[in-house]
Amino acid sequence: MSRYLIGLVLIAIAIVLIVKTDWFLSFFGRIAWAEEHLGFEGGTRIFYKLIGFGLIILAFLVMSGKVFSILDWLFVRRTG
Repeated sequence: MSRYLIGLVLIAIAIVLIVKTDWFLSFFGRIAWAEEHLGFEGGTRIFYKLIGFGLIILAFLVMSGKVFSILDWLFVRRTG
C-alpha cells in the first residue's frame, strides 16, 4: 500500500516539475552544465523536464516493486 502512495506522490511531483518548468527556472535559475550540454538557451528547461520524466519512471518502478531488484543488481557484489 505504501509503495503505491510513494509512487503517486513522485508522479505528482514530476508532473508539477514538467508543467511548471518556467517557475522552477525563475526560482532556481539556469544550470550552466545543462545550458552547455543540452542545447542553447533552453538546456535548463530540458533538464528540468528530464528530471520529471525520470521521476515518473522511478515512480513506476517503486509501484511495481522492481526498484529493489534493480538496485540489488546494480550494487550487490557478485562472487564467482
